[in-house]
Amino acid sequence: MTDAGAERPGEIGIEDFQRVDIRVGRVVAAEPLKGARKPAFALRIDFGAELGVRQSSAQITEQYQPDALIGRLVLAVINFPPRRIAGFRSEVLTLGVANDAGAVVLISPDSTVPLGTRVF
Repeated sequence: MTDAGAERPGEIGIEDFQRVDIRVGRVVAAEPLKGARKPAFALRIDFGAELGVRQSSAQITEQYQPDALIGRLVLAVINFPPRRIAGFRSEVLTLGVANDAGAVVLISPDSTVPLGTRVF
């Protein structure tokens, strides 16, 4: 297999991965998302001076409380098109993984890094 292409079904090449723009941001506001079918929080995430503050809907209510999210570093995909969720414009996809109980756990760097830093 070459670095450029995928040879097995479902595989992607490095160019495909590089098109996904994943950045580090800091949660600056979090509140319950009213009207959502599944419990979620409306997040405002600061990605630094170049990218600014963006909004995200995140189904993380089983694992987190809004106040505990403030100041937390998170990873988010910033180049997906915005989506409307319960009338809320979600501009980025905040990344997480499910734990053994199925609750979403946020993915974040284990050290402080500049806001807006790209994952590579």
